[in-house]
Amino acid sequence: MGELVFVGLGLSDEKDVSLRGLEEMKDAGSIFVELYTSLMPKLSVERLEDLVGKKLKAVSRRDLEEDGGKSILRESERGKAVLLVPGDPLIATTHIDLRVRAEKAGIKTSVVHGASIVSAAIGLSGLQNYKFGRSVTIPFPEGDTVSETPYMVIVENRKRGLHTLCFLDIRAEEKRYMTIRDGLEALRSVERLKKKKVVVSDTLVVGIARAGSKDFIVKAGYLKEVITHEFGTPPHCLVFPGRLHFMEADALITLAEAPEEIKKSV
Repeated sequence: MGELVFVGLGLSDEKDVSLRGLEEMKDAGSIFVELYTSLMPKLSVERLEDLVGKKLKAVSRRDLEEDGGKSILRESERGKAVLLVPGDPLIATTHIDLRVRAEKAGIKTSVVHGASIVSAAIGLSGLQNYKFGRSVTIPFPEGDTVSETPYMVIVENRKRGLHTLCFLDIRAEEKRYMTIRDGLEALRSVERLKKKKVVVSDTLVVGIARAGSKDFIVKAGYLKEVITHEFGTPPHCLVFPGRLHFMEADALITLAEAPEEIKKSV
């Protein structure tokens, strides 16, 4: 029986991978790495190869999504293979699908979890994790077409008093990474059509840049301020707070420079 191990790389660079993850890599016959589902701003594949003492094989979106990870499954049938994934390896549905394929093929699978943008962004925002509703990705517009889905998710969560975590689109093959400003502009264009007043100038939002890195930035404030704030290089994400507990308001003020007046909305 072969084996396929999914290893999370964490959020920033090669130092984020766990000791257990390193052990699995050193014990594997083949090591694959995909870097299209998320951006690790300071990762060096060369330094990681030096750390492990082995070469890594890069896999693309097409390898995993269109070809079903066949090259990885073939190596897993012959022995032990590792797939390295940014963040936590099972956050993306692509990797869950690959794990299911492996198990159905009689290949043993295991998981070494890593730090995830989900827990990191929620923690850095100062908001309470059990008060988050459905998360959503804001995609790049296609021509003049802007997806309304992220906007409607925010609307539905707001109705229930829940916070919304918004991931921002990544197209690694094109080296395109959506910024906080891009994401807010896309949502504002939908607001102009839907007019539900959930993404307007005085909407409270939280922008987070490079979560997991030493130079991370967290800025909370009204949309009209956050959209012009300098967050630096990606990856970025957004949080739209729902109903605030007084401890959450205090955290946003203390940790994310939110205006004191948000206490009035508690």
